[in-house]
Amino acid sequence: MALTVSRDHSGIVLAVYIAACEAVGAISGWLTAPEISGWNATLRKPAFNPPNWVFAPVWISLYALMAIAAWLVWRQPDRAARTAGLRLFWVQLVLNFLWSMIFFRGHVLVGAAIEILLLLAAIVATTVQFGKVSKAAAFLMVPYALWVGFASALTWAIWQLNR
Repeated sequence: MALTVSRDHSGIVLAVYIAACEAVGAISGWLTAPEISGWNATLRKPAFNPPNWVFAPVWISLYALMAIAAWLVWRQPDRAARTAGLRLFWVQLVLNFLWSMIFFRGHVLVGAAIEILLLLAAIVATTVQFGKVSKAAAFLMVPYALWVGFASALTWAIWQLNR
Protein backbone atom coordinates (compact mmCIF):
# COMPACT_ATOMS: atom_id res chain seq x y z
CA MET A 1 0.00 0.00 0.00
CA ALA A 2 1.88 3.04 -1.25
CA LEU A 3 0.81 6.30 0.31
CA THR A 4 -0.12 8.87 -2.32
CA VAL A 5 1.01 11.88 -0.35
CA SER A 6 3.24 14.62 -1.69
CA ARG A 7 6.93 14.34 -0.85
CA ASP A 8 6.45 17.80 0.71
CA HIS A 9 4.68 16.01 3.57
CA SER A 10 7.50 13.58 4.18
CA GLY A 11 7.64 14.26 7.92
CA ILE A 12 3.96 13.48 8.28
CA VAL A 13 4.40 10.22 6.39
CA LEU A 14 7.34 9.26 8.63
CA ALA A 15 5.16 9.94 11.68
CA VAL A 16 2.40 7.75 10.19
CA TYR A 17 4.82 4.87 9.57
CA ILE A 18 6.24 5.15 13.08
CA ALA A 19 2.75 5.37 14.60
CA ALA A 20 1.53 2.35 12.59
CA CYS A 21 4.49 0.18 13.56
CA GLU A 22 4.53 1.20 17.21
CA ALA A 23 0.73 0.75 17.34
CA VAL A 24 1.13 -2.87 16.24
CA GLY A 25 3.49 -3.38 19.15
CA ALA A 26 1.38 -1.45 21.63
CA ILE A 27 -1.89 -3.13 20.69
CA SER A 28 -0.45 -6.63 20.62
CA GLY A 29 1.32 -5.90 23.92
CA TRP A 30 -1.89 -4.65 25.48
CA LEU A 31 -3.85 -7.67 24.22
CA THR A 32 -1.28 -10.17 25.41
CA ALA A 33 0.00 -8.57 28.64
CA PRO A 34 -2.10 -10.77 30.97
CA GLU A 35 -0.59 -13.86 29.35
CA ILE A 36 3.00 -12.88 30.22
CA SER A 37 2.55 -13.42 33.96
CA GLY A 38 -0.17 -16.02 33.42
CA TRP A 39 0.01 -18.75 30.79
CA ASN A 40 3.46 -17.79 29.48
CA ALA A 41 4.96 -18.08 32.96
CA THR A 42 3.87 -21.74 33.10
CA LEU A 43 5.75 -22.71 29.94
CA ARG A 44 9.07 -24.54 29.97
CA LYS A 45 11.65 -22.35 28.24
CA PRO A 46 15.09 -23.02 26.79
CA ALA A 47 18.22 -21.72 28.52
CA PHE A 48 18.62 -19.01 25.86
CA ASN A 49 15.24 -17.42 26.66
CA PRO A 50 15.87 -13.76 27.57
CA PRO A 51 14.26 -12.23 30.66
CA ASN A 52 10.83 -10.69 30.00
CA TRP A 53 12.09 -7.10 30.46
CA VAL A 54 14.28 -7.42 27.32
CA PHE A 55 11.40 -7.76 24.89
CA ALA A 56 9.74 -4.33 25.18
CA PRO A 57 12.82 -2.16 24.51
CA VAL A 58 13.96 -4.44 21.70
CA TRP A 59 10.58 -4.34 19.98
CA ILE A 60 10.13 -0.59 20.42
CA SER A 61 13.51 -0.08 18.73
CA LEU A 62 12.80 -2.57 15.95
CA TYR A 63 9.41 -1.02 15.16
CA ALA A 64 11.08 2.39 14.86
CA LEU A 65 13.80 1.02 12.58
CA MET A 66 11.33 -0.75 10.29
CA ALA A 67 9.17 2.37 10.12
CA ILE A 68 12.15 4.48 9.07
CA ALA A 69 13.09 1.82 6.51
CA ALA A 70 9.60 1.90 4.98
CA TRP A 71 9.67 5.69 4.93
CA LEU A 72 13.03 5.69 3.13
CA VAL A 73 11.52 3.43 0.48
CA TRP A 74 8.34 5.53 0.29
CA ARG A 75 10.46 8.63 -0.40
CA GLN A 76 11.89 7.08 -3.58
CA PRO A 77 10.32 7.58 -7.00
CA ASP A 78 7.25 5.48 -7.63
CA ARG A 79 8.20 2.31 -9.50
CA ALA A 80 7.43 -1.40 -9.33
CA ALA A 81 10.22 -2.26 -6.86
CA ARG A 82 9.07 0.46 -4.45
CA THR A 83 5.43 -0.62 -4.62
CA ALA A 84 6.33 -4.30 -4.15
CA GLY A 85 8.55 -3.46 -1.17
CA LEU A 86 5.88 -1.41 0.56
CA ARG A 87 3.26 -4.10 -0.03
CA LEU A 88 5.57 -6.70 1.48
CA PHE A 89 6.21 -4.35 4.38
CA TRP A 90 2.50 -4.25 5.27
CA VAL A 91 2.22 -8.04 4.88
CA GLN A 92 5.07 -8.63 7.32
CA LEU A 93 3.60 -6.11 9.76
CA VAL A 94 0.29 -8.00 9.78
CA LEU A 95 2.14 -11.29 10.25
CA ASN A 96 4.07 -9.68 13.11
CA PHE A 97 0.81 -8.85 14.87
CA LEU A 98 -0.70 -12.27 14.19
CA TRP A 99 2.20 -14.12 15.81
CA SER A 100 1.43 -12.56 19.19
CA MET A 101 -2.23 -13.46 18.85
CA ILE A 102 -1.47 -17.07 17.92
CA PHE A 103 1.18 -17.59 20.60
CA PHE A 104 -0.03 -15.54 23.57
CA ARG A 105 -3.78 -15.31 23.02
CA GLY A 106 -4.41 -18.59 21.22
CA HIS A 107 -1.79 -20.66 23.08
CA VAL A 108 -1.18 -22.53 19.80
CA LEU A 109 2.54 -23.19 19.98
CA VAL A 110 2.83 -25.21 16.77
CA GLY A 111 0.81 -22.57 14.91
CA ALA A 112 3.07 -19.83 16.26
CA ALA A 113 6.14 -21.85 15.27
CA ILE A 114 4.88 -22.17 11.70
CA GLU A 115 3.61 -18.60 11.51
CA ILE A 116 6.92 -17.11 12.67
CA LEU A 117 8.69 -18.82 9.79
CA LEU A 118 6.23 -17.14 7.42
CA LEU A 119 6.94 -13.85 9.20
CA LEU A 120 10.69 -14.36 8.84
CA ALA A 121 10.30 -15.16 5.13
CA ALA A 122 8.19 -12.00 4.68
CA ILE A 123 10.81 -9.91 6.49
CA VAL A 124 13.60 -11.31 4.33
CA ALA A 125 11.53 -10.70 1.17
CA THR A 126 10.79 -7.15 2.33
CA THR A 127 14.46 -6.53 3.09
CA VAL A 128 15.55 -7.83 -0.32
CA GLN A 129 12.92 -5.72 -2.07
CA PHE A 130 13.84 -2.65 -0.02
CA GLY A 131 17.46 -3.21 -1.06
CA LYS A 132 16.44 -2.73 -4.68
CA VAL A 133 15.14 0.71 -3.77
CA SER A 134 17.26 1.90 -0.83
CA LYS A 135 20.35 0.20 0.62
CA ALA A 136 19.86 2.19 3.84
CA ALA A 137 16.30 0.85 4.18
CA ALA A 138 17.50 -2.73 3.70
CA PHE A 139 20.23 -2.16 6.29
CA LEU A 140 17.66 -0.89 8.81
CA MET A 141 15.64 -4.10 8.38
CA VAL A 142 18.57 -6.39 9.24
CA PRO A 143 18.28 -6.12 13.06
CA TYR A 144 14.59 -6.99 12.76
CA ALA A 145 15.34 -10.04 10.60
CA LEU A 146 18.03 -11.18 13.03
CA TRP A 147 15.75 -10.75 16.05
CA VAL A 148 12.89 -12.64 14.39
CA GLY A 149 15.38 -15.36 13.42
CA PHE A 150 16.26 -15.62 17.11
CA ALA A 151 12.56 -15.48 18.05
CA SER A 152 11.90 -18.29 15.56
CA ALA A 153 14.44 -20.53 17.29
CA LEU A 154 12.96 -19.56 20.65
CA THR A 155 9.39 -20.26 19.51
CA TRP A 156 10.34 -23.66 18.09
CA ALA A 157 12.24 -24.56 21.28
CA ILE A 158 9.29 -23.56 23.47
CA TRP A 159 6.96 -25.65 21.32
CA GLN A 160 9.27 -28.65 21.58
CA LEU A 161 9.62 -28.30 25.35
CA ASN A 162 5.86 -28.00 25.89
CA ARG A 163 4.40 -30.60 23.51
